[in-house]
Amino acid sequence: MGEVLGSIWWLLVALGVLVTFHEFGHFWVARKLGVRVLRFSVGFGKALWSRRGADNTEYVVAAIPLGGYVKMLDEREGDVASSDLDQAFNRKPVWSRIAIVAAGPVFNLVFAVLAFWVMFMVGIPEARPLVGSVSGIAAEAGIEPGDAIVAVDDSDTRTWSHTILALVTRALDREPTRVTVESADGERSDHLLALDKLGSDFSEEKTLEALGIEPWRLKIPAVIGEVSDDSPAEKAGLYSGDRIVEIAGEEVVGWSSIGRLVQTHGVADQSLPIKVNRDGVELELEVLPRKERSGAFSSRLLLGISNAEIPAAQRAEWERAAIILRLGPLEGFGAAIKETWRLTGSTLGLLARMLTGSASVKNLSGPISIAQFANSSASAGISHFLFFLGAISLSLGILNLLPIPVLDGGHLLYYLIELIKGSPVSEQTQVAGQYFGLLALAGLMSLAFVNDILRLVG
Repeated sequence: MGEVLGSIWWLLVALGVLVTFHEFGHFWVARKLGVRVLRFSVGFGKALWSRRGADNTEYVVAAIPLGGYVKMLDEREGDVASSDLDQAFNRKPVWSRIAIVAAGPVFNLVFAVLAFWVMFMVGIPEARPLVGSVSGIAAEAGIEPGDAIVAVDDSDTRTWSHTILALVTRALDREPTRVTVESADGERSDHLLALDKLGSDFSEEKTLEALGIEPWRLKIPAVIGEVSDDSPAEKAGLYSGDRIVEIAGEEVVGWSSIGRLVQTHGVADQSLPIKVNRDGVELELEVLPRKERSGAFSSRLLLGISNAEIPAAQRAEWERAAIILRLGPLEGFGAAIKETWRLTGSTLGLLARMLTGSASVKNLSGPISIAQFANSSASAGISHFLFFLGAISLSLGILNLLPIPVLDGGHLLYYLIELIKGSPVSEQTQVAGQYFGLLALAGLMSLAFVNDILRLVG
């Protein structure tokens, strides 16, 4: 329940910030170009809060948080006094109307750059693309365990997220791709991945698996290093040096699986069976996990144990694999622009491939997935949440620029037609476009929602 509340909360926070920034773009440019703004609303439907400002604009927070709008003075929506006609949106030159409509998506782009800029200055923990094991296409290309992927077709790949995005688009196109790797001793070499050998059943969600690449992971044995005083583990009789073998009858394959199994099978202050190996003898113990808050709306079950010291060789590999991207203001701003450009290209490429059928529409995410991402990124720290905000802001900007009536891109399409033909698009055409746009948008939202449900049950 706590995770659900946390997801809803952080979704509302994210949408509130991004919608406000998007609508402020329309608002600010409209005011600069002499258009009177009647209402600035974050959300739709019934007003939960409203205030009229000194500029005579009504500022509203409404009940349905899935968007917002800026209502401007417009003869098409009501009578306008002759003295106010120069402040009406529909009386402005077409280039002014284009600027006002485009301002929302542009402000989404600006927000993404700012979010990434702050993220890089704060520093974000990342996993370097270090290869754990190889098979199939990757092995045939000569990539070896321990290699770090540093570039895909000359595009730098400092992290796994960069690497996967670069490989996905090329895999969808079945293009043989050059990958540059760096060995543990610093030597670099190029390898050709035969992506044209991918089968027709290839799924972009399992790109690395299809290529035969398994990311390197720190495998810590499930051996207890310390037991906290007065903890559930101490009360249950667990000791330093015990190796945890099973939790609730399920095998423990490493330290990383302990937390997952405790959360899956445990209940606060109720008996949880744990099997340990102590000096070669297996013992059955019962522990009563303790619930502790891990956020405003979330909590975790804890045993009160920590892992044994990591061997020096593993620690060296971990230090090679784990990095913190932290940059100064100037370098960080340049990196933020590059990150925005990289994500924009990847998003547009994926959208184009979905339209042509070479990429699955399963990539579309709806409010449930976004809420889960919001909660997990907020729990991971400020830098991860900033990346989430920047990525979602960029996606919203791109979505709004699609040439679908009711979206900003649809209005821009009408204005471009007006520029070409020299007169506005007819009212009949606009009404028909509105119906088409609503149907298209409803279809997209329904598809995204179905994808969310399938992810939950799958």
